[in-house]
Amino acid sequence: MNERHVDVLGADVPHEPVPAADTVAGTPTTGVVELGTFHGVELGIWEITPGVVRDVEADEVFVVLEGEGTVRFVDSGETVDLRPGALVRLDAGERTEWEIRSRLRKLYLA
Repeated sequence: MNERHVDVLGADVPHEPVPAADTVAGTPTTGVVELGTFHGVELGIWEITPGVVRDVEADEVFVVLEGEGTVRFVDSGETVDLRPGALVRLDAGERTEWEIRSRLRKLYLA
């Protein structure tokens, strides 16, 4: 990490619209703040506003800090509820669909 302490709940996360090709419903925006690396692993804060989006994942582990939603793994049909405290692993190449009901913020390691 570049800093000894970061307020992950209070940090400002600038947003941009999700590209239309990745948007299923609504007008969601996303933002990311890269916090640095820790033993070669990227650490950051990612945020998304309500809507439904598609993505192809990278290897990542994250914990939900705020918000609610569901991530659906397209190929397996598995779903995971997203709420504060949820710890989730994503594997590179997985196709996902994120249904976000309230602004969601996560701390990720990738």
